Amino acid sequence: MTWPATDRYDTEPAPDGLALVQDLLNTLSAGKPRETDLLLDRDDAQAWLNAIWRDRNPAQDQPPIQLDGDDVQHLRAFRDGLRDQLIKAEEEPAGERGALPHVPFDAALRLDPDGTVHVEPAGSGWRGMVSLILIEMLHAQRADTWRRLKVCRSERCRVTFFDRSRNNSGVWHDVRKCGHPANLRAYRARQRTQEPSGIRH
Repeated sequence: MTWPATDRYDTEPAPDGLALVQDLLNTLSAGKPRETDLLLDRDDAQAWLNAIWRDRNPAQDQPPIQLDGDDVQHLRAFRDGLRDQLIKAEEEPAGERGALPHVPFDAALRLDPDGTVHVEPAGSGWRGMVSLILIEMLHAQRADTWRRLKVCRSERCRVTFFDRSRNNSGVWHDVRKCGHPANLRAYRARQRTQEPSGIRH
């Protein structure tokens, strides 16, 4: 499975369907240097969605979701709100985390012969895509992997990555590219604020 938005940033995709949520978030203009926003207009957004749809439906038994101009605007707003929520989840106490606005979407429940219940997306346009995203978020929360999806702490980057550290303490999508330069800048800033040795007040 290829993830066209995430692959641009040379970061490993999240496991299972959470990779779809990560890819939506990585359609944003991010990285160093900045990549193009894949939801900037309808043609780019549809091309991104079609690429994902082909990989998710190799038999092509389901037609891809079709977006119009208004759909792209709504989908972009949903992506930006979800990204802001992830950032706040890292920066603020749990009781003060931001919440996404209510998003109307459709879903269907399917009962298999063995008694297993599945949640399936429904709807068209941007609502169909958001339905799919929210279902994958639900699965990730139940699997306890949702908390590992994060936005790189570097203000110059902001790529969404999946934290694979043992204690879920990662803050950089790439320590070498983002962590080391940020730590070096912080060190130099501290050095500049320290008073010269030997000077006493």
